[in-house]
Amino acid sequence: MNLNQFQEPDEFEDFGENGTRFFGSRKKEYRLNSKKPAPILAEAQGNAEESGYTYTYNASRHEKQWLMSSIHQFYQEDWIEDILKMVRGGKEASIYLCSRPVGSSPRWIAAKVYRPRRFRNLKNDHLYREGRDQLDTSGRVIHDDRSLHAMRKRTSYGRELLHASWIGHEFHTMQLLADAGVDLPRPYASSENAILMDFIGDENISAPTLNTVTLGSGEAHQLFNRVVFNIELMLSFNRIHADLSAYNILYWEGGIKLIDFPQAIHPDENRNAYRIFARDVEKVCAYFATQGVEADPVRLAKSMWLARGRRINPQIDPAYLDPEKEEDRRAWNQQ
Repeated sequence: MNLNQFQEPDEFEDFGENGTRFFGSRKKEYRLNSKKPAPILAEAQGNAEESGYTYTYNASRHEKQWLMSSIHQFYQEDWIEDILKMVRGGKEASIYLCSRPVGSSPRWIAAKVYRPRRFRNLKNDHLYREGRDQLDTSGRVIHDDRSLHAMRKRTSYGRELLHASWIGHEFHTMQLLADAGVDLPRPYASSENAILMDFIGDENISAPTLNTVTLGSGEAHQLFNRVVFNIELMLSFNRIHADLSAYNILYWEGGIKLIDFPQAIHPDENRNAYRIFARDVEKVCAYFATQGVEADPVRLAKSMWLARGRRINPQIDPAYLDPEKEEDRRAWNQQ
């Protein structure tokens, strides 16, 4: 897929549940660059039409083109039968509920489709890419010198590869953590711009994010312990979520599922790992504090980190604590 065939404004059109559109302050929508043809999109759309592939979700023309170019591969491989609706829209990616061929298990599946802007401007991506291998969309390490050089120089070709690597990294991370027993939607397949995974919810409603849920006292303590268990389990398999908060945790039938792993890092290969880890813990504790769960994020993060035999190096991470807080200074000095 040649992602440079797309041109975009600063703000993308966002889509709400069931395809309801709402616009940012600039009130523009992404569009095809008229100066460059879109043969891959046209080919994907043409192949779909030739095969008689139509779907239930009523997408706009441009969204339909982008959607088809991103997940047509899954249709060809019989992963999906129909796209039913968009269940969540965002600036980085949108989630679509898809049905699978009759007799398939699971019957429903989610397609996470990245937006065009994701390959254009991965904000602060260098912070998370440090120490990680460059992967292709199937999660295999890229060894080709020409490709790696293009990625370092961020040429047009290199940015396409970086975009694909970002998705490949998320897919590989999800595979690793799902096999480890982490509570997350199990991934099934990936393409250059999308990931197929378990759909959390049913055909009528998708699981809400935890930040929209008010918990009872007993349930809040139970789920807090479960989230902490997942953080520790990820750390034992050398992964830090790196963007964990109540916005990236789904709530369904009394349980939780962690989502959105493209920024995940290895704790021993990123110089900012502890600072990022402590930030995850702080955000989780901040939400559960609103639900009546008291926890000290500084001490909790430190205890989980040091329990694995890792050190906190102030020369590398001098700013992970707030120097204005006396309690934080004491925690730093006690390492």
